[in-house]
Amino acid sequence: MLACTLVLPQTGAARDLKVGVVNWIGYGPFYVAAANGYYRKYGPDVQLVTFSDNSLMPGAVQGAELDATTLTFDQVIVADSRGLTLKVVMPVDYSVGGDAIVAADTVRSLQDLKGHKVAYQPGSTSEFLLGFALGTVGLSERDIRSVTSTPEGVPAMLASHAVEVGVTYEPNVSTVLTLDGGRRFHALLTSREARGMITDVLVVTADTIARNPKMVQGLMRGTLDGLAFMKSNPQQAAAIIAKALDIAPAEVMRQLPLIENPDLAHLGDVYQKSTALPSFYASGRIIGDMVLKSGQIKTLAPIEATLDNRFVQALQAGH
Repeated sequence: MLACTLVLPQTGAARDLKVGVVNWIGYGPFYVAAANGYYRKYGPDVQLVTFSDNSLMPGAVQGAELDATTLTFDQVIVADSRGLTLKVVMPVDYSVGGDAIVAADTVRSLQDLKGHKVAYQPGSTSEFLLGFALGTVGLSERDIRSVTSTPEGVPAMLASHAVEVGVTYEPNVSTVLTLDGGRRFHALLTSREARGMITDVLVVTADTIARNPKMVQGLMRGTLDGLAFMKSNPQQAAAIIAKALDIAPAEVMRQLPLIENPDLAHLGDVYQKSTALPSFYASGRIIGDMVLKSGQIKTLAPIEATLDNRFVQALQAGH
């Protein structure tokens, strides 16, 4: 059982916790929980701090500019391999269709990728999805002709015939699939077939866990309350998320099926020591191999060093 001791000031209101996010549909539970005041039930309220550059977020939480942050799991692996002490306390969402390998009709299968130019951003979630897909058919990135592109640049590269295959995420995927009246391109593989390969997570530092575990648990409880509201009041939740992301509620409803926010009963799935997704040990192996190969890191932190599942276990036990 996790020991939980929270020391708060005796006078005056506790300051809001600062939690880092980017504009992303998968963070709906945070937007809803913050708007509905759910975090106040468990301790200090939460101020969501939106970043336009997610590469700044690991350093911001390590340096205590943030109390916690959302990241993709690959960011945690890279950060901890560089000496940071970030811990994943819960998964937030899986991409289940929001990312995709899109291809011209001349490329009909993953085996057909051999020898083709493929546009994607190295070191990104796009590369991890591509690496997973190639591995399922016995290929690797050595078997393709890699072309560097930002995710936003992939539609233009495909439209101009510079490449026949690209890897990107929404809304760029939909842009590609509607080019030329929707007749020219198709999704060769989406993250729905690789559930858990691209996972957003909630992260705090090892020091925060040691110093203030009750704050961490309260943050998780409030977020799960936000998820419960999304499920019981989908239209109201969509309006809240739409306001946070500055998009129409109808667009929120279109995007939500492309991600999956695991509920309390399934939060522990990623912590299982397994070679199958969504285990962090499965996705971490693929991610680790790629970031080592690309030279982003010199030495790979053990997967265990990036994880702390005690909070999930305590919540599932009803504590």
